[in-house]
Amino acid sequence: MRRLLLVSACALAFVSIAAPFVSAKDAAPPAKSAAAVRTAPDWVKRSNDLAQPLLKAQAEFAPEFASFFGLPGYDDRVADLGPNAGERQRTALRSAKDTLQKDLKTEENPNVRQDIDIMLGAADRQIEGSELNEKFLLPFTDVGQLVFQGEQALLQDQTDPARRAKALDRLQRYVGLTPGSTSIATLARQRYEEKLSNPALLKPTRLEVEQALRNVDTYAAGIRKLFEKYKIEGGDAALAAVDQQFREYADWMRKEVLPNARSDTRLPPELYAFQLKQVGIDIAPEQLIQRAQLEFMETRNAMQQLAPLVAKAKGIQATDYREVIRALKKKQLDKNSIEGYYRNTVMPELEKQIAANKVVDLPQRPMVMRLASEAESAAQPAPHFLPAPLIGNTGQQGQFVLPLGNPASAGKDGKSAAYDDFTYEAGAWTLTAHEGRPGHELQFTAMVERGISLARTLFAFNSVNVEGWALYAEAEMVPYEPLDGQLIALQLRLLRAARAMLDPMLNLGLTDRERAGQVLTEDVMLSEPMARQELDRYTFNMPGQAGSYFYGYSRILELRMETELALGKQFDRLAYNNFLLDQGLLPPDQLAKAVREQFVPQARARK
Repeated sequence: MRRLLLVSACALAFVSIAAPFVSAKDAAPPAKSAAAVRTAPDWVKRSNDLAQPLLKAQAEFAPEFASFFGLPGYDDRVADLGPNAGERQRTALRSAKDTLQKDLKTEENPNVRQDIDIMLGAADRQIEGSELNEKFLLPFTDVGQLVFQGEQALLQDQTDPARRAKALDRLQRYVGLTPGSTSIATLARQRYEEKLSNPALLKPTRLEVEQALRNVDTYAAGIRKLFEKYKIEGGDAALAAVDQQFREYADWMRKEVLPNARSDTRLPPELYAFQLKQVGIDIAPEQLIQRAQLEFMETRNAMQQLAPLVAKAKGIQATDYREVIRALKKKQLDKNSIEGYYRNTVMPELEKQIAANKVVDLPQRPMVMRLASEAESAAQPAPHFLPAPLIGNTGQQGQFVLPLGNPASAGKDGKSAAYDDFTYEAGAWTLTAHEGRPGHELQFTAMVERGISLARTLFAFNSVNVEGWALYAEAEMVPYEPLDGQLIALQLRLLRAARAMLDPMLNLGLTDRERAGQVLTEDVMLSEPMARQELDRYTFNMPGQAGSYFYGYSRILELRMETELALGKQFDRLAYNNFLLDQGLLPPDQLAKAVREQFVPQARARK
């Protein structure tokens, strides 16, 4: 499996960025109800100043993360894969912790004190993750993915041209053409080989090595296309070195890594427990499975009740939800009309319903959605949101990115790599609510426009906080969607319950990949390429993360019900949802504390 993330926001920092940016004139028009940009209060400025030592401790070892989120001075630098990088970063993190602990002793503002606690917790988790990496895992790196994502972090339409030019400097450092540098491929091999004699370390899985091998040419071509699109001159030598070094690294993986790769994808219990904690799941995996099984059954029953109504409305000769979904999928959108349907039909209607039904305040800016490039889809084969810089943002916007397939699965078992899961009319509604508005796009736009501290964005980040809101946002919009869109909303909720039971079951050895795949294709009704990327997610791409959607959603629903019971007729959904967004990415316990101690008393005082 890939080494545990050591930077709290890396899961967002290294998603794909390469396809064309949608101009504002082509995007959906802004809604009439729009939230104003706020000036950050003084305590936020104070908190952000205190965050700098911890931010630097991360940036020095993952500079791609730093420059992606807007931190200046790191555009020409690359990930540190040098000797003892883990130990050196832990030292830097402990030094940052010491500084923060001193600040905590003298800080009087309660908001800043809470932010310091958040940052201290983030540093502790990073240190723990680093130590677990070295205890359990042989350090294997997908170099092609690392280099491609580092380059596309700079090469995008919204990046200032002066910063784009740094992409060549970064590429030259990746391939060792910068004086004093060593190619990232060489460093990756050295780190792997120096630990190879330790039999206690887990070797990478055969599945992840095979995936890395299949994507080598896609990544190399993707980098070259980025340089061509943005007219980065003087890159011939560096690009030629990329081609050669990627081929050599692939030969090494094929000869030295693949033959010894492990077929068992399960993680040691201690490591999997940390994975769950890292993404924000604070209950035992067995309890998560139990809750998810109940949700799966109830959601499947609800789908079966709704399916005959959808079939009647659409003239489908079937009543079972599986057959109804299969029939809906048959009417695929033409590739050239997919973006137009999302941007011109679905997005404006959702914004209209959000405003009319007072769900939440909307940004003043139009939303951006685009299709993914092939290399981008290889790096991140699931639909995702690509956030804008959180530091020094000058108007850049986040982007809802839609892959059309899973390139790593092309030709495998004679199967197509193309998805049919999001490219038909009914499939667009709840996906847009999740990745767009009122989901991730609104969530991350709020962080920029509402003046939220770095502690509550970068350092409080985990998947439970982020994905819980997005799944809650889906649920908020279901009543206002077409009937067939409501069925697919339930289908994707069924997927989140499936994730929360299958991910831990696979990692605890309670089921196998074949049976899990059957659940995804025969009950959830995913396409086979989409199901394959799901199984890869559970077993080696991001084990433990998949359950965060269902768990985060459950925690927000529990808090919503508690708040409604406390306030009765005084409960205001618009005010409540705005308040949640104002808190940034606070973990569930801290979010609940804020609602109980601030929102509820303020709501009572207004009446």
